[in-house]
Amino acid sequence: MDGHAFEPAAAVSSVQSSELLGFPPDARVLIVNCDDLGMSPAINAAVVDSIEAGIATSCSLMVPCPSAPDAMRLLRQRPEIPFGIHLTLVCETTQHRWGPLAPKAKVPSLLDDAGELFMPTPAGRSELLVRARLDEVELELRAQVNAVADAGLTPTHLDFHCLADGGSDDILDLTVALAAEYGLAVRVWLAPGRRRMRQRGLPVIDNDFLDSFSLDIDGKAAHYAQLLSDLPPGLNEWAVHPSLGGEESQAVDTGWRVRCSDYEFLTSPQARELLQQEGIVVIDYRTVQHAWSRISATE
Repeated sequence: MDGHAFEPAAAVSSVQSSELLGFPPDARVLIVNCDDLGMSPAINAAVVDSIEAGIATSCSLMVPCPSAPDAMRLLRQRPEIPFGIHLTLVCETTQHRWGPLAPKAKVPSLLDDAGELFMPTPAGRSELLVRARLDEVELELRAQVNAVADAGLTPTHLDFHCLADGGSDDILDLTVALAAEYGLAVRVWLAPGRRRMRQRGLPVIDNDFLDSFSLDIDGKAAHYAQLLSDLPPGLNEWAVHPSLGGEESQAVDTGWRVRCSDYEFLTSPQARELLQQEGIVVIDYRTVQHAWSRISATE
C-alpha cells in the first residue's frame, strides 16, 4: 500500500500525456495497476485473477518480499501479463519481515537502529530519507531490478512502495536514470515530479492519481463507479491492491479489508460494464514504456 490520497493535478503542457501516447485529446485513458505483488500468496493469486478475469491491466512486483519467488513463477508462466517493479525500501509487517536484497553491511543507511528496514509510518519515512545515502539507495534499487532480470523476466516500469515518487527529488532522479538505462518507464504522480518529467517530454499522468487505500471501504463499489463516470480526458492511473484475504492475510495484513474490497470490484461484471459504457480506454505500462524509451534515447 502507498498510503497517499489524491494529488491535485498541475497543468504542465497544453498537450496531454495521452496525446503523446497517440490518443485523441478527448480520450479517457486509464491504467489500473495492482500494487504489492509478492507480498503474500493471497495477494499474488488475486492480482493474477484481477488481470486475467478483471479490469486490471498491469501489476508491480515487490522483489524483497517473502512471496516474490512465487510471484515471479506466476509471471514466467504468464508472459502476457505486464508488470513493473515496486521498488521497496520499507517494511510494514512485523510477523513476516523482509530486508534489503543488497547485503545489509553495504546499505546501513537504509536500516533502522534494529538493523531492519524502516516502517512506512510518517516518522519512519522521514528518518529513512534523512539517513539514506544515495549510493546505497542505488545499490539496493539495482539489486531489485537485477533480481528480476536474473529470473528471466522483463518489467515495463518502476514505481515505489510507500514512498511517493521515491520520497525526494534525488531518489526520483536516480530512478528515472535507472529507468533510462534499463529501458523502462517510471510512475511519477506528485505535481513537482510530473512537471519535471513533462518538461523533458516524458508522459506521466495528466490527472489525479488514485491510491485505493485512500478510499473508504463502505460503499467502495459505488465510489469506484462514480470515479469511472467522472474520469476526465487524459492519462489516468489507479493503484489498486487486491487480495483474496483469508485467515493468514488477516493475521499479518492490517489492510486486508481494503484489499478484499478492491478484488471484489475489479473482478465484478459491473466494473467491465462501466468501462464499456463510459468508453474508457484501459491500457498498461507497455504503452508508456515505449514512449519513455524512445524519448530517453534521444536525450
